[in-house]
Amino acid sequence: MGVVRTGEIKALTGLRIVAAMWVVLFHFRPLIWEASPRLKDDLAPLLNSGAQGVDLFFILSGFVLTWNYLERMGPSWSTRATLHFLWLRLSRVWPIYLVTMHIAALWIIFTLHVGTTPSPDVEKLTAISYVRQLFMVQLWFEPLFDGTSWDRPAWSISVEWLAYLLFGLMILVIFRMATVTRARTLLLLAFIASLPPIILLLASGHFYTPWSWLPRIVAQFLAGALACAAVRRLRLTDRSQRIAGYSAILLTALGVAILYYYDAHPVNGMIDPGGLVDMLFMPVVVTLAIGVGSLPALLSTRLMVYGGQISFSLYMVHELVHTSWNWVVQEFGLDIPKAVQKFVVVGLIAAAVAGAMLLFHTVEEPARRGMRRMVDFRDVKTIRAELPADSTTGKLASIDEARDARPPRSARAG
Repeated sequence: MGVVRTGEIKALTGLRIVAAMWVVLFHFRPLIWEASPRLKDDLAPLLNSGAQGVDLFFILSGFVLTWNYLERMGPSWSTRATLHFLWLRLSRVWPIYLVTMHIAALWIIFTLHVGTTPSPDVEKLTAISYVRQLFMVQLWFEPLFDGTSWDRPAWSISVEWLAYLLFGLMILVIFRMATVTRARTLLLLAFIASLPPIILLLASGHFYTPWSWLPRIVAQFLAGALACAAVRRLRLTDRSQRIAGYSAILLTALGVAILYYYDAHPVNGMIDPGGLVDMLFMPVVVTLAIGVGSLPALLSTRLMVYGGQISFSLYMVHELVHTSWNWVVQEFGLDIPKAVQKFVVVGLIAAAVAGAMLLFHTVEEPARRGMRRMVDFRDVKTIRAELPADSTTGKLASIDEARDARPPRSARAG
């Protein structure tokens, strides 16, 4: 097995805000295009595929959780450890999920009693829908994610919760594979694992088909886990790490090029060609995790890392800002001049970011710490002795973050 590493993989934390903003801009496209038709000409291929940011999140989740728990949960089954893991994951996602879910419900009720334009989600405000969303299982009963959640991005949290429930068994298999399989083979298996959504896209021309969310989460989450197991086995030289950093840039550029190529040269019968970039996500995550250079350094800056920290709150709150603004425009018949529309779009995105910051500092982090204390109630000195400290600051590294430290230097790779 590879050497256990300490510290946060900051480049992957920074990558989270890129994925989140990609999704945000995807949903804000109608407002952006109306405000600036020129931007539509220039950015449509990129932003039209912003929904793929969710798949990038799935891969990141599989990678980060395996990075943290492979040696804690992989050697043998432990019901206690698995329940502890699930509680910690619940503490990470449920507080923000719960708050935004109820804000969305209150907004729907508000539109029923104020004005003449009820929310289109009024019919979905039912008791059974509430219970399913409360327990994050709403998508488990539906073939398509549209309309399953009052806060629309919440469908992916329902999917991730399913992955968390299966993680305790999956990590046992990944651990055993990692002990007998070379890194390059694990990387190949990770790439193969990421392909089912691509195969379905090539077969049907559609990325979103009934129950397609299931192979998406299984494939991408597993791909991230296998990629992490490979990275933990790698022995890289300084030169290899630099090559990985350059590769991250090239892979990112290749993904953008693919989007623009298929926009200029559409394939007959392929409705969602942007889904093809999913095959590059796993290599991008791996090269950012092990690479050094300009792109990993950029994503590791304090601003990008902070963005990564608030990215979940941004992901969950941005559609509330978007849909409420659309309601205001429709209800009051606003005719906003072109010159003002650009400022409106910037203002709405800024409002979403500000809301994310507020939720992160007042809900997400306090609730996470409180829920963790319910299970991590041991003496502080005991916890401090057991958890690894950051080698440069001496601070305890969060067990919910990916840990850094580039692989040990050597010429072998597996």
